[in-house]
Amino acid sequence: MASFAEEKGNVTTLERIESDTTASDAAITRFTPEEQKKIVRKVDLRLIPTLGCMYCVSLMDRTNLGVAMVAGMGVDLKLTGERYSIIVLLFFITYVALQPPATVVLRKLGPRLFLPAIVIIWGAVMIGFGFVKEWHTLIPLRLLLGIFEAGFFPGSAYLLSCWYKRFELQKRNTVFFLIGMLSSAFSGILGYLFSLLSGHGVQAAYWLGPHYGPTKKAPLTPVSYGPGLSGWRWIFIMQGVITVLIGIVGWYFIVDFPELAAKPSKTQKKFLNQDEVDFIVARIEEDRHDVVAEAFNLKSYLAGAMDLKVWGFAFIFMFTTTITYAIAYFLPIILKDGMGFSPAAANCLIAPPYVFAGFVMLGFAWAGDKYHIRSPWVIANGVLALIGLPMIGFSTNVGVRYFGKFTSPQQSFSFTSINISDQVSSSLPPLQTQTFPASSPGKQTTSVDNGSVLSAALLWSVQEALVVSLAALSSGLKTHRPMYLVLLRA
Repeated sequence: MASFAEEKGNVTTLERIESDTTASDAAITRFTPEEQKKIVRKVDLRLIPTLGCMYCVSLMDRTNLGVAMVAGMGVDLKLTGERYSIIVLLFFITYVALQPPATVVLRKLGPRLFLPAIVIIWGAVMIGFGFVKEWHTLIPLRLLLGIFEAGFFPGSAYLLSCWYKRFELQKRNTVFFLIGMLSSAFSGILGYLFSLLSGHGVQAAYWLGPHYGPTKKAPLTPVSYGPGLSGWRWIFIMQGVITVLIGIVGWYFIVDFPELAAKPSKTQKKFLNQDEVDFIVARIEEDRHDVVAEAFNLKSYLAGAMDLKVWGFAFIFMFTTTITYAIAYFLPIILKDGMGFSPAAANCLIAPPYVFAGFVMLGFAWAGDKYHIRSPWVIANGVLALIGLPMIGFSTNVGVRYFGKFTSPQQSFSFTSINISDQVSSSLPPLQTQTFPASSPGKQTTSVDNGSVLSAALLWSVQEALVVSLAALSSGLKTHRPMYLVLLRA
């Protein structure tokens, strides 16, 4: 079976060093400006919603532990002491370790096969979460979830960068993240609705049912189990089913790399005709001269790890993701235990800050692509975080603390799209999409999730001062991003 690099060689005659500029110009000018916009819009409507919906369930499935904890999982599985943080942490071990090789597999198999397949598999794993008896059974399931989710985010970021010019990318990345952020915004509400199914379903074992036992108000209540399944189990089961369905739908709608978009498959009609493919390929080649990927070479792949600029972007991204995951895993618990909201209110109050974040993300994305600058928006995000995070951790007023949550999610998600776009659009060689085939996104997101591991490992209890102090430190370091990159230029 021919590799994707070989197939690309059969599709286009563009060379990496000496591109045929005449043919490229002809492929572009073949279409009027209005027709060009229609082709790009056609790509937008097919690619971004499909990847965005998959990313939505990806975030929902990896971060729904907090929602399930509030719905009763902590009591049923006795997640006392550091057990919850251990379960959170384990996901990132396999997730971090397998991201770089996963991007290589993406190049070999192609996104049309690879991305939907891993979505369906991790959806099946997520359903398994609903049938655990002891807390330690979550350990292999979280490790498996990390294995299959490892390739999705770097693969999606890489695929998007292959379809768009450098200064078209941030708006697309932002919409991609915005769709994914819906999981963070509404996972609490969705989880609450699924938890209302408590008591329904076929109970294969008594311990699957709702747990009743001693409480502070009624310490003599005997331990017993109700009919059906516990509400928190329904959260995992229903979200897993949704993930599998989205993976199946994605199998039909996901698109391959641009050079292969005119080739039909057994499950899809061809997405673009050959003239449209030539137009997309030519405009990418004109923008950054890297449309044809080299065949995978381990030496070239590892050479990317020697470039300090790649790691500069990665560590900046790491600081942001520390905040992102700290909020994702602990916000429902902070709202319930730290601010005194009921389980239903805690899950529902997650949504408003993320809705606000969506508008901020779109504004920064529009400004970044229009004015071709990124650093001011990075600094602005860091400042907003430095304002909001201390409000969460050190104010005694519940209203003020909740207001602080509006600036925290928006800065972390907004910065993610800025940083990914900046890595692709940077004029600092060799930070270009194809120079190290799929390695830069893989290494970058590996460092991102080092930050995730850091936040999960250190935030071992629900002490909001620790959450905020670590996150604020990350924001402060992040605001010095321009200085880091200047030093790395030298």
